[in-house]
Amino acid sequence: MKQSLQLRIGQSLTMTPQLQQAIRLLQLSTLELQTEIQEVLESNPMLEVEEDHTTSDPLEDNKQKTDDNNDNQQDSTEGLETTDLQNDAAAQDVDLNTQEMPDELPVDSQWDDVYEPAMSTSATPSGDDDKAREFLENQSSSDGRLVDHLLDQLLVTNMSDVDRTIALAIIDGIDEDGYLQESAEEIHSGLVNDLEIELDEVEAVLHLIQHFDPVGVAARDLKECLLLQMERFSTEDYPVLKKARQIIKDHLDLLGNHDYAKLKRYNRITDDELADIIRFIQSLNPKPGGNISRSSTQYVVPDVFVTKSNGRWNVRLNGETAPKLRINPTYASYIQRGKQSDDNTFMKNNMQEARWFIKSLQSRNETLMRVATSIVEHQRTFLDYGEEGMKPLVLREIAEELELHESTISRVTTQKYMHTPKGVFEFKYFFSSHVGTSDGGECSATAIRAMIKKLVEGEEPRKPLSDNKIANLLVDQGINVARRTVAKYREAMMIPPSNERKRLA
Repeated sequence: MKQSLQLRIGQSLTMTPQLQQAIRLLQLSTLELQTEIQEVLESNPMLEVEEDHTTSDPLEDNKQKTDDNNDNQQDSTEGLETTDLQNDAAAQDVDLNTQEMPDELPVDSQWDDVYEPAMSTSATPSGDDDKAREFLENQSSSDGRLVDHLLDQLLVTNMSDVDRTIALAIIDGIDEDGYLQESAEEIHSGLVNDLEIELDEVEAVLHLIQHFDPVGVAARDLKECLLLQMERFSTEDYPVLKKARQIIKDHLDLLGNHDYAKLKRYNRITDDELADIIRFIQSLNPKPGGNISRSSTQYVVPDVFVTKSNGRWNVRLNGETAPKLRINPTYASYIQRGKQSDDNTFMKNNMQEARWFIKSLQSRNETLMRVATSIVEHQRTFLDYGEEGMKPLVLREIAEELELHESTISRVTTQKYMHTPKGVFEFKYFFSSHVGTSDGGECSATAIRAMIKKLVEGEEPRKPLSDNKIANLLVDQGINVARRTVAKYREAMMIPPSNERKRLA
């Protein structure tokens, strides 16, 4: 095979490390960005957080301002290319040009001279110290789990070791809503090989746990859960208790289907009596473990703030989401242009990486600001009037307007949040599909869902609106939407169908 040289012309896309870093930072959420910045600060000595040097003394403030103005006029850090965030290096009290790197940097030779032990070992005997440590390590975590809540009560309950083993098996079978997912027979069969126990013993321990807090826990179904909660009430305080217990025991299915006519006929009660009974039953908790097993709240930090001033909507970045970074002027002054030592090369590389990182952060903030401003311009009616004013919007429209790629807009709008007078929303919330109107216009899916919710809230309780009726009402308002579309939006909002929404006035 003969070898030869050929010249070809082609196009290819190559992503530089700087571009890859900028894209990666762009798709990070606020919390992830803060973690990333902290890791870079720990690994790159050239980067540091810009501190706000404030003082309560007005004379010192004026002196600091004067010194800063004088220093900013000097051409310091000769031979270093800096960005806007790095210009604070020129505001230092020392002239970097006159600084010389010392032969040896001062170090702490004895750690004990600086860091004293927090607790003297002679003050507390080692045995007591071990006991205290063991006590703290054995404390149950306060993460709000129902199982931990029940175990805490079991620890202070007086019972035999056999009963305690049965109780642990029962608690292990309780889900987060507070229901026992195993029958007493299944629990007995799982323990009978190790313990000589009867089924009655399992039932007795189960009855004990069912009176733990929260009331109604360890029930095997909804009927048992509600009846357990009714045990704490008396007929003297709640005259409807007897009838309510009877309806739960015998006609829970009719109550769930809102078949009020049969409920009144079977129990020989009037409309007013049935209304009082339903209100009493609705005061009970169908998921007793829900309040304790509720997952911890996830707090959202907004990336931008949207406010209205003089009739105009303004957008500004949240400056507290990430610290302001700059190049460390002291370390930067140690770099020597012509020197090729390992230490000098190390500092040069870190200087370049620090510049890239700061520039990537600036690019992220600029892109975030441009996208947020464009979204606000498109959704001003939502900010003025709420969900019903939401305009249909897709990522492609913002991408074409800002001359950015659609994937870039997708990265910017994911896990980024906007604080508005209407609440805090993810950027993606403002994008939705559309439905045609009778006049040839478009209406967003978000606005339609808001209209459906408003119609349901204003419906007659005795005669709730069906999906077909809601669709007809929307058509009367000029929105061409099918019944199945109404059903899809209603289910997405967790609104039950009309037969389940029926209730007494």
